[in-house]
Amino acid sequence: MENDSLNMDVAQDTAVAGVQDSAASAMPDSAPDSTISMPTPVQLGISITAGPEGGMHAVTVGDTFEFPVTVSWSVQGSALLVVPTGSANAKGLTQVGVSQESARSVKDGKEVASITFTYKIAAQDTGDLHIPAMRFEIPTQVGRPIDLRSESVDVRVNEPFNPLPIAVGAIVAICVLFAGLWRAKRRAARRAAVAAKNAAQDALRTRMLVLKQRVNTADSREWLLELETICKEYVAEKFGIAGGGSGEGNSAASAVNLEAMVKDGKLEGWESLVEEFAHARYGGGKRDGFENKETWKGAMKLMGISEDE
Repeated sequence: MENDSLNMDVAQDTAVAGVQDSAASAMPDSAPDSTISMPTPVQLGISITAGPEGGMHAVTVGDTFEFPVTVSWSVQGSALLVVPTGSANAKGLTQVGVSQESARSVKDGKEVASITFTYKIAAQDTGDLHIPAMRFEIPTQVGRPIDLRSESVDVRVNEPFNPLPIAVGAIVAICVLFAGLWRAKRRAARRAAVAAKNAAQDALRTRMLVLKQRVNTADSREWLLELETICKEYVAEKFGIAGGGSGEGNSAASAVNLEAMVKDGKLEGWESLVEEFAHARYGGGKRDGFENKETWKGAMKLMGISEDE
């Protein structure tokens, strides 16, 4: 029993100082190498971990990232030779370099040594890729190395972030929004203008219908002057003429000079009607009701007002 225990101590010291002495002492001189039962890494207290603490984070295609693999063991003052035998090359991943760093620490009262191999890997494709299992060997004097193998680790490789489509989309959205607001404002203004025009036409039509009822009873001069006021208000509305003072309709009508507009050719066909207004202002005379009615019909036609609703 003491001899077996001593052999295990030698094997563990070999993991620290060189496993080869332990394997050589445990092997009969006549036994071929193929019959030697090599100790496992677990039996020798050797462990291997792959990947950064907290797991792999997603990377971007084209980036180069670091992937650490650490081999550690319990030692008693000696070192262990660990030789990497594989690479991190895989589909979409290319190893561009590797470095190593040794360290020692004390854990639970025991001295622990470690070697960390840091692989630099370039991500050349997108998707869920796989960093292959990393392989290592620990040479021994019996000619058969002890094999170590890490676990395969997944890594997510994303497309590079391109702010241009977002910026373009935002600009387009803002332009569409402002264009929509501008169109809505224009439509509202047109509706308001149409509503105001219709209201003004309705008001003129109502006044003209009232004036028709007075063709036989009203004083001809006063009747014509009132018709002139209605016509001036129509012209002011049509040409956008604004007046001053109180009373929107009368102030607009006072700013209209029908004679001047007829001479300028702005009121085609209004010549005879304007002459009647001038005759009424500067003298006038008795007129029959049918004459007033004919004048009324002519004014209705010139202003484009229909008697029927």
